[in-house]
Amino acid sequence: MIFEWKILRKIFGPTRENQLWRIKTNDELDKLIKHQNIINHIKALRLSWFGHIQRMPDSRTVNKIFTWTPVNTRSKGRPTQRCEDNIIQDITQVNIKNWTVHVQDRTEWKKKMLKKPEHLTIEVKRLMKKKKHVTLDN
Repeated sequence: MIFEWKILRKIFGPTRENQLWRIKTNDELDKLIKHQNIINHIKALRLSWFGHIQRMPDSRTVNKIFTWTPVNTRSKGRPTQRCEDNIIQDITQVNIKNWTVHVQDRTEWKKKMLKKPEHLTIEVKRLMKKKKHVTLDN
């Protein structure tokens, strides 16, 4: 959990009180993410950002960079994880069918992102149980 709190501190930044800056406490961070699992929160933010990018016109620089494909071939070995791969994996975990249509309606997309964290939680719990099971057997 230490790494997750560190990442949350980077995401939400410091707090200013009485002309002084201070780092947010774990309790403050927990309230900000509404007691969600950090992994679910980051996935929800990533999918929210993805929806924002998909609604942009094709002429915008961010959209051009996101849809750009390199000219060269990839190097040998294990392929690196791409942002697009992570987003597609998140969409399949959340089980959103026909996401290309849903992403165009901002309010509907936001509702789906707010509704679906329990699916992500179930997936995380399943993975944690699998991980525990493996460590107990060894």
